Amino acid sequence: MRNTAFLVVAALTAVLEPAAAQQAPPASSASAQLTQKMNAYVGCINRLSARSYESRERYFSWAAKSGPTGKERIIYGTYTIYDTSDCKTSVAAANAADPHDAGLEAAANAYVAAVTTLEPLLKEADDYYSQENYKDDKMAKGKALHPRLVAAWDAFAGADKALRAGVEAINDKRAAEQLAAIEASEGRKSHYYVEALMIQAKRVLRAQQADKPDLDAVTQALNEYEATVKAAEDASGKDGDVKLGSMFIGSAKSFLTTAKQLMRRVRDKVPYSSGEKMMLSNAGAGWMVEGSPARLMRDYNQLVDGYNRGARI
Repeated sequence: MRNTAFLVVAALTAVLEPAAAQQAPPASSASAQLTQKMNAYVGCINRLSARSYESRERYFSWAAKSGPTGKERIIYGTYTIYDTSDCKTSVAAANAADPHDAGLEAAANAYVAAVTTLEPLLKEADDYYSQENYKDDKMAKGKALHPRLVAAWDAFAGADKALRAGVEAINDKRAAEQLAAIEASEGRKSHYYVEALMIQAKRVLRAQQADKPDLDAVTQALNEYEATVKAAEDASGKDGDVKLGSMFIGSAKSFLTTAKQLMRRVRDKVPYSSGEKMMLSNAGAGWMVEGSPARLMRDYNQLVDGYNRGARI
């Protein structure tokens, strides 16, 4: 079975300043500048990373690790990715702006270099395979493209991991500071629980994505997340508090359900059926398997989407 955690990647929450309606203290100029800078990086990752990984998964769903031979029963080709010019422009502007962080800016530049190398190469491969030119040259170009594709995907994966780590370290710090400020100014109401829920959902995801998941750590993260989901639901609309959208609460519960299913699979050593293995090996279909890493990622990304659409209150 393929590494399903590799099929899809988590969306990042947009880095937004507290809404004015919350009567939060106004963001400082430095904070606003950092927000704008971080959103440029988050925008690139959310637009380009998942598709870049999916292109690799699509290719290796039919091609051997050593490359295509021309004797494959089915040849799917690969996927292209979205235009990268906006990412390149936004990162250049972000890197030129204050506050500067040399490590993060270098990671952003490496990401741009990797993804802009990948874009035309995938277009070249897609043209070759979609036009079935391998039938005319006995897969000669396909064999020549293979090492270039592998190198480009490897470079991208490394750059993506480094940029995500830099962005998430800053996001984690700011989220913790914001949560403390909300509790100090508003108490533990809907606003507080939504922010806490997103922090803890990320904790669950990371615990389950570890190379060697620690069941005790996963269980603790799940228990904390479940308690916060219940607290958010109980606080919603109570005593004049803001009422949370049912879709957001539904997404929070769906993520919890899938996280529990995955934990039980690992804990109880429940194997995937042959049909489930087939779906997991098919790019874009893994989310249909209950209790799978791909399903967990799908549910997490839906939770993030709901949060970014306004569940921050």
